[in-house]
Amino acid sequence: MGERIRREVPGSALASDQAWHAADLAIDHAEDVAPLPADAVAEIVRIMQDAGMTATVSSIHVNGWFGEHDKLSMSRLCAAELLGENVDARRDEWLFIGDSANDASMFAHFPLSVGVANVREILPQLPVAPAYVTEASGGEGFAEMAAQLLAARR
Repeated sequence: MGERIRREVPGSALASDQAWHAADLAIDHAEDVAPLPADAVAEIVRIMQDAGMTATVSSIHVNGWFGEHDKLSMSRLCAAELLGENVDARRDEWLFIGDSANDASMFAHFPLSVGVANVREILPQLPVAPAYVTEASGGEGFAEMAAQLLAARR
């Protein structure tokens, strides 16, 4: 599938960290390649969906996988297995921070949800917006939120 997408969508590439993706295919559309136009990103999604994959777009990758799972269902599983936590029972005690459409299920589930500033570009496409949006984008937005949390603990 990755080779097909690379052939059919000029400028696309496998994500540089694809070797670490055990259950999905990650196609780079804006990390290590020149940002692809929206129609090229949509074509990657279409190719994946036509093959029966679930596809989501993040700020840097198009991720595709087989199955109905998403970030929320896998977060539930990881929290239970690794931390012994039930994120549904205590969802108001968790904070989620994200930046893209593939975070939609998390924004909808967690009352304490934060989008870094670049999420503003896709707010109209999200079924539920994050509760708070930082002023800064990307990693700087994450650092902004972390600083606010640390300041609140003092």
